[in-house]
Amino acid sequence: MAHKKAGGSTRLGRDSNPQYLGHKVGDGQMVKNGSVLVRQRGTKIHPGRNVKKGSDDTLYATIAGRVKFTQKKRRRFDNKLKMSKFVSIIPSK
Repeated sequence: MAHKKAGGSTRLGRDSNPQYLGHKVGDGQMVKNGSVLVRQRGTKIHPGRNVKKGSDDTLYATIAGRVKFTQKKRRRFDNKLKMSKFVSIIPSK
């Protein structure tokens, strides 16, 4: 009787690594030049003053200063107004 026991199911080796997306700094925090502000997929949050967008939609600071999150109404391609989130850097004195 050469029977083999049934192998149980396992997730090992097939679960993907976490992407660590989201806000990396809060409103009013001080940041240095090149600091990552937001990691995201798509532009849920748009770059404002002194902020650039990387190739993977990551937002980062171009100067040192204080982080400021704002919301503005933007006119979309279909002529409708929509609230959009922006992140800016206010230079430190």
